Amino acid sequence: MNIPPDIAPTLIGVAVLAAVTTGVLFAFRVPGVWSPLLAIVRGAVQLAVISVILTGIISEPGWIALALCVMFAIAASVATGRVGWSRRSALMMSTAIASGILLSGVIVFGTGALELTPRYALAIGAIIIGNAMTIATLTGRMLTTSVVDHWDEVEGWLALGATPRQSTIQLARRAVRDALVPTIDQTRTTGLVVLPGAFVGAIFGGISPLEAGRFQIVVLGGIMAAGALTAVLVATWMGDVRVKPAPVR
Repeated sequence: MNIPPDIAPTLIGVAVLAAVTTGVLFAFRVPGVWSPLLAIVRGAVQLAVISVILTGIISEPGWIALALCVMFAIAASVATGRVGWSRRSALMMSTAIASGILLSGVIVFGTGALELTPRYALAIGAIIIGNAMTIATLTGRMLTTSVVDHWDEVEGWLALGATPRQSTIQLARRAVRDALVPTIDQTRTTGLVVLPGAFVGAIFGGISPLEAGRFQIVVLGGIMAAGALTAVLVATWMGDVRVKPAPVR
């Protein structure tokens, strides 16, 4: 395998960025100061491995499908861990994320917005899986925190005869809204503040800016639809609160 000649400067640059990140967090005494550094190291290793693997399977539908399934399983596992491991949480996150991904995939490829090819399936599938995971995690953690912080209010509704879901519905709606804020902001500022990696990568790959823009707006729409459904399902599932939940960590 040929090693790119610019790999050394890349490693040095990433190492400096990681050092700055860790230094800033350490100076401010932020808990979990080593987490970003470990995330960068882990991401670098994983990208190196997946780059080698994808080189040989990029045009094979079966292998692409397997890769997406592995990505989904890991995403569901990470999201579950962020809200607390249990069989119920695992089922909730798996169902919510899968529903969002399937909805977007059916619309994107069913309408012909993108041609169903292994390359497009891998590209948009991986992006949507990652964003659905993040939105599911944010929804779950925000809702749990809100319920804990407003437990007196929730108990008051329960005492008045409201169902568990009715007693948390406003908190659930706020959690969904707040979880979607980063996605909404990124979509609103695309082209003005943000040049997404998929857009830039497509141009670097030789695709015309117009075609790259077409692909990117489909991706953004897919992320938004998947995220909305995922967030609502997580909030609905977690809204059935009967006892005060443990605070998130």
